[in-house]
Amino acid sequence: MQDLTLVTPSVTLEQRLERALQLLRAQARPEQLEALARFGITGATRLGLSVPQMRALGKQLGRKDHELALALWDTGIPDAQIVAALLADPAALTVAQMNHWTRGMQAWDVCDQACGNAFARSPLAWARIPVWAGAGEEFVRRAAFALLATLAVHDKRRPDADFAALLPLIEAAADDERNFVKKAVNWALRQIGKRSAGLRLEAIACAERLRQRPEKSARWIAADALRELKKYQ
Repeated sequence: MQDLTLVTPSVTLEQRLERALQLLRAQARPEQLEALARFGITGATRLGLSVPQMRALGKQLGRKDHELALALWDTGIPDAQIVAALLADPAALTVAQMNHWTRGMQAWDVCDQACGNAFARSPLAWARIPVWAGAGEEFVRRAAFALLATLAVHDKRRPDADFAALLPLIEAAADDERNFVKKAVNWALRQIGKRSAGLRLEAIACAERLRQRPEKSARWIAADALRELKKYQ
C-alpha cells in the first residue's frame, strides 16, 4: 500500500527522504551482509535488504517521485539507490543525472537495477551506451553493457541493425579482465544473439572472433556465449 504521508503536497522532500530512510533501516538485515558480499553484493553502508523488500518499499513510497529518487541515490546507501531506481521517472532523467548515478555505483546489483528499472526506459539510454563503454571505471563500463543487454530484450521497436552496429563495442571491451565488466559484456552478447535469428548469426560470428583472441576474458566471453547461442541453431 502506498504511504500517503509521502505524496501529500505539503510534505517536503526532506521529510519524504527521512521517512524513506526510516523505512529502509527498519527492514535492515545486517546478519545477511556477509553472505551477500560473497556474491559481490557489497557497499560499506549497505543495509542488507532483499530485492522483494526493496520492490515492496518502492511501491509503498509511490512510483515516479523523481525528486525523492535523486535524494535517495545521493545517500550512497546501495539499498536506497536500488529503491531510487524504482522511484525515478525515466523521462525526467538527464544525461548529467545518469552519468552521476553510474559514477556512484558500488556493486553490480545497483548497476543492473538502475539500468533495468530506470535507464532502459529513458529516451537518452541508447546514446549513453557507447559513452559508458569507453569509460575506465568498472561500474560505468558495466552499465553500458548491462543497459545494452536489457534493451536487447525489452526495446522491441529498435531495428536489429542498431544492435549489430554495437557489436564492435563488445569486441573492444572483451579484453577487460574485471569480473563485473566481462560478465556484462558476455550478457550483452548473449542477449543480442537471442533477439532474432539474424542477430544470432552475427553474435555467433562475433564470438568466434573473440575465441581466437589471446586474452583470457575474450575467450571466456566467447565460450560462454557460444554454449548458449548454439542451442538455438
